[in-house]
Order: sequence, then C-alpha cells, then structure tokens
Amino acid sequence: MTTQTASRAPATGTPSPGASTGRKTTRKKAARPPGERSLVASPTTWFVWAGIAAFFILLIGILVNVVVDSIGKQWFNTWLPQDVTTTWYTSAWETFDLTHIIGVTLTVAVAVIIISVLVGVPAAYLLARRDFPFKKAITLLFLLPVLMPPITYGIPLATVLYNVGLGRTLTAVILVNLVPSVPFVIMTMTPFIEQINPSIESAARMSGASMRKVFTKILMPLLVPGILAASILVLVRTVGMFDLTFLVSGPQSDTLVVAIYRAMTAAGGGEARQLISSMAVIYTATMMVILVVALRFISPTQLVARVKESSDD
Repeated sequence: MTTQTASRAPATGTPSPGASTGRKTTRKKAARPPGERSLVASPTTWFVWAGIAAFFILLIGILVNVVVDSIGKQWFNTWLPQDVTTTWYTSAWETFDLTHIIGVTLTVAVAVIIISVLVGVPAAYLLARRDFPFKKAITLLFLLPVLMPPITYGIPLATVLYNVGLGRTLTAVILVNLVPSVPFVIMTMTPFIEQINPSIESAARMSGASMRKVFTKILMPLLVPGILAASILVLVRTVGMFDLTFLVSGPQSDTLVVAIYRAMTAAGGGEARQLISSMAVIYTATMMVILVVALRFISPTQLVARVKESSDD
C-alpha cells in the first residue's frame, strides 16, 4: 500500500515548473486565431521591406512630380502649382509633331518584332534541335549583343550605315534595333523549344508530313505563347531603346524617347520644362497602353502552364 501511494503522489501533488510552462505556451497558442502569424520578424526581413517601400515611394514621387509639372502653369515656392492647365500637352503635340513621332515609334517597333520573329524562331529551332560544329561558340556570339552595352557596338555600326548612305533614315533605325532584338528572340525561344517533346515531330514525320508542315501546322501552335512573350519583350525594348536609335536617327526618323532627349538638349537651353514633362507623360502613357494591350493576349502564368503541358505530352 505504501508503494502504491508513493507512486500516485506526483500525479496529485504540485505540478513541476516545466509542466506549468508548457500549459502557458499552449494557452498562448490557443488564444491566437487559426492561420494568424506573429508579427515578429527578423531584422533582415524588415530591412528588405523598408527597401521595397523606399523604392516605390521614390518611384511614385518622381511620377507625381512629372505629372504635376506637366499641368502646372505657375509654380514658385509652393508644393503645388498655383494654376493648372492642359495647354502644355497640346503645345507639345503641335510643337514636336508627336503624331508623326509616335507613328515612327510604332512602325519601328512592329517592323523589328516581325523581322526578329521571322529570323529568330527558325534560328532558335536549329540551336535547340540540331548539333553542329562550334554550336557553343555561335550561341555565345548571339549572347554578346544582349550582354554588351549598346554603345560599344553602336558607334561602329552607325559608322557603317552612314558610309553606305542609310544614316538618319527609318531603315537605319530598324536595322540597328534588330542587332540586339534578334539574339534576344533566339535566347528566349531556344529553351522554350527545348521543352517541347521531340516525339511530336517524329510522329508527324512518320505520318508523312514534310518539315514545312511540321513547323507550320504542329510546332507553331505550340510556339505561339513563347512568340508572344518574346514579342512583348522586344516591343518594350525597342520603344525604349535610346543609344542605338539616337546614333542613326534624324528629324524624320526619331522615336519618342529620342525626341524627348533632343527637346531637352535643344539649342538655347532646351524647350520649356513643362513641355518636356508633357512628352514624358505621353511616353509613359504610350508604354502603359502597349503593355496593357500586349498582356491582354498573354500572361506569364499561362506561358509557364502551356510549356509544362507541351513538355508532358
């Protein structure tokens, strides 16, 4: 009996400190709603979030400053302009003939996209499906215009174009923008093609389909998401390309970004600041419209999903 009483004593006696701490921890966890996480974070996490917040605050501040400057008429020592007007936009549109400039910009962008896709997709197919001598060296050569600063090869390229009489023409602007755009399409499409199961092409050839039909009837539908993604990237890159376009463009072949620079550095100290801000707002709005229209037809999540589906097939 004495032994049984002694063995039961710890169960009915005073609980140990460890057991009390465990109950307090359990009660704290139970008091927190399910799925809710503690707000305590590491210093590194707070530093990253602070950097992201500072970046967006700075970006929004710059955009707001440009927009306010483009509608301000009198602005001295106050936070906001004393008078607000939209005449700067109409004045910039008429002064710089923005209808022609935007038309040139879109013409160059569309031409570069079409030529880059027509040249880049077949070249990407060869790199993805064929083995030939010096393949790695050729791939490296395609990478150089994408990795190197445009000004390093832009000046010799512009010299050649001026020597053959193409300087300051629309053709020269299209040609110089093709130099980084075609390799960009090749580098974008090569891994995309590699993820498509080659057995699909083999089955089509065994059924009697020619190479042209395999490429146009079978591969092209599978490559459409990748082509759209590459086209969007080339579009944004071409519209915003300043270095190469500035070296070979002229009064009738300037794109919008080059026209803004020429207006800012014109003789006599440049145009009025409000006119430059108006052109910058128009440029930003044009880019936003292009991106919204382009992303209407393709999204990154759909692109990844289709690549996986074609690879699994």
